[in-house]
Amino acid sequence: MNVQAIKTRKFLPPRDDLWQLLDESLPSLQEESVVAVSSKVVSIGEGRCLPSEAVEDKDRLIIQEADRYLGREHVPGGWVLHTLKRNLLSPSAGIDASNGAGHYILWPCDPARSAAGIWRFLRRRSGIRHLGVVLTDSHSVPLRRGVLGIALAHWGFRPLRDYRRRRDVFGRKLRISQTNVADGLAAAAVLVMGEGAEQTPLAVITDVPSVRFLVRPVAARTGQDRLEVPLEEDLYRPFLCSVPWRPGGGGLPDR
Repeated sequence: MNVQAIKTRKFLPPRDDLWQLLDESLPSLQEESVVAVSSKVVSIGEGRCLPSEAVEDKDRLIIQEADRYLGREHVPGGWVLHTLKRNLLSPSAGIDASNGAGHYILWPCDPARSAAGIWRFLRRRSGIRHLGVVLTDSHSVPLRRGVLGIALAHWGFRPLRDYRRRRDVFGRKLRISQTNVADGLAAAAVLVMGEGAEQTPLAVITDVPSVRFLVRPVAARTGQDRLEVPLEEDLYRPFLCSVPWRPGGGGLPDR
């Protein structure tokens, strides 16, 4: 697998032209490529930015954006508000000020819709049939320092590689094993894209092993194509449901 970070011009909040950035920055794409796009530039392209000086209370903004939140009094040092948003556990509902030029940058309003739009644009631009798109963000992992990449959304390929009912090297039938392809690709892309002043919010991934590309993808609601696990079914439910979550606002109106 080859992962190439793409250097771009500075992408400027509160709004910039995402389609121009993709057109001027990406090389010619080959069949069965996956393009990783930082969710931050997608948000800037959609105008999902607020001047930090205009936000009187960041915690209130976080609560408005979150589906559920956990007060700072429950977090060591009170560093963050833990939140659940779009079926992801993420500090601060994904709101970030880094590389924001004095703005708070929110997540895209509908990441799956954004990924689908980028997929359609790049397919028209490149003329190829088999293409994947991953919208990336960084997140922390419990009991580990540092951040790694995660997929906020994906389009154009199956996000899971299913090993269930196959056999391992010793012939034992696998019952629950699935590989999370979307987050794996996002982690690889974010590793080369960086977290600071690299100015590489795009990456092109080629020679991806065992990815099933889709010519006519649709948003998966149930079944093996659905990456998200409902909270009530999650293996970590005992931990996630043992804290006093409060309901958030579920997201501000689109801007």
